[in-house]
Amino acid sequence: MSTVNTVGTGYTAADAANTATRATKKQLGQDDFLKLVTVQLAKQDPMKPMEDTAFIAQMANFSALEAQNVLAKEMGYLRADTQMQAASNMLGREVTVATKDGDVTGIVDSVSADSTSVYVNVDGQKYAFSSVTSVKPAPVPAAEVPAA
Repeated sequence: MSTVNTVGTGYTAADAANTATRATKKQLGQDDFLKLVTVQLAKQDPMKPMEDTAFIAQMANFSALEAQNVLAKEMGYLRADTQMQAASNMLGREVTVATKDGDVTGIVDSVSADSTSVYVNVDGQKYAFSSVTSVKPAPVPAAEVPAA
């Protein structure tokens, strides 16, 4: 195995290959943070250890970030649930949906969802819930209209 001499760090060609094949992350996770802290503690000067306050501050910042990520995820679930409930209330109602070809009006016959969006099915066509521009009560069939 060949060794790349980089200021005595012991960095080898195998390490370089491992780094090249690793996927790039956009943000650090809990495991990454714990690895960094472990390396930081292992590499610190025993005569000048990291102050407890700095370590506690890092842990507090990470805990706050983790809580913020959980909150954002839960808010996403809440938004999806709210949209599904609102779309379900449109069943049997007349809606107008904005499309790139113009507005479409019809009766909502079903509602569906995938991992990213909620959809209303109008006269057999699937449209994004967010494209609904108006909702009206279901039209009353002529046979049910009381005679005057």
